[in-house]
Amino acid sequence: MTLKETIIADMTAAMKAKDAARTSTLRMVKAAITNREKEGGAEISDEDVMKLLRSQVKQRRDSVEQYQKAGRQDLVDKETAEITVIESYLPLAASEAEIEQAVTDAISETGATSMKEMGAVMKAAMAKLTGKNADGRIVSETVKKKLAS
Repeated sequence: MTLKETIIADMTAAMKAKDAARTSTLRMVKAAITNREKEGGAEISDEDVMKLLRSQVKQRRDSVEQYQKAGRQDLVDKETAEITVIESYLPLAASEAEIEQAVTDAISETGATSMKEMGAVMKAAMAKLTGKNADGRIVSETVKKKLAS
């Protein structure tokens, strides 16, 4: 069963269980998958679905930040609940230690010594973290910290 099929099956189960929050989130995810397929003209792979899910999580995290600044706790809670549902379909996030190790390896591989080479280090580090669901922002902060010292 593909990831897309799993999401659709879970959406149906959530509808039957009258779980409105989960149903709503999975409907949005299914719509995003359908839109991506229409853009490409073919079914998308599980890898592409994972990328789409990561971007959905990132959008919601950005929204959470904005809602917190605006003092809208009700919307923060809603977005956080959606993040939890979407993340259940992604592999576990890379730990800080894994990110730290990947960045250290990337710096030694690229021979980077200054912030000018951050792009090369980021590319190498993200390549090492492929499939581990690493947050690019955390990787970026780790790279900056290591190259600054």
